[in-house]
Amino acid sequence: MFFPDGSGRSVHFPITVPFSGRNMAALLLWLLSAGALFFASDANEAYKRLPEAYKKGVDLALEKLSSHAGIQHHFLFFRSLTQSDIEPGFDVTYIYHHFYLKATKCQKGTVDSSACQFRNDRPLIDCAVCYKTFRGEIEQEPKPYVHCVHKPALTEDMKTSRVDHCNTLGYSSGSPTLLASTGNK
Repeated sequence: MFFPDGSGRSVHFPITVPFSGRNMAALLLWLLSAGALFFASDANEAYKRLPEAYKKGVDLALEKLSSHAGIQHHFLFFRSLTQSDIEPGFDVTYIYHHFYLKATKCQKGTVDSSACQFRNDRPLIDCAVCYKTFRGEIEQEPKPYVHCVHKPALTEDMKTSRVDHCNTLGYSSGSPTLLASTGNK
């Protein structure tokens, strides 16, 4: 056998572990906390990127959703599927927005949702809203349309009804159809 010091006895080299058990636990806790903050801020990031006019429609849908007695959790905007708008002039805009809301781990009525994390054990809420704005504010006439349903329950008839209703909103003012406008997906 080869012994590094040539004496025939074994030489022990100290092995230093950069983290002891307590330090490793602290590091893991810190990483989990940082990850939770990342995901929580990520939950609000999609909403923050929306134009103001679209945020107002999301807020309207969230308000309507939270007014239902059967809803137990706080929901947040998850992502847009379709956005379109028509600006016929005179500071008027007709908006159509199809998007998902997702349940969070926070209870219904949470005021500060910055720490709310998305739940992955609940179905998405599929929402379509259309409304008229004047100078950036939602008009009460024609009445804003909000239709939200759990995604698995959404039928083709419901999708068709949404489109028909929103197209009627645009036609009633003499403007072209909302869904024929060039929006982004």
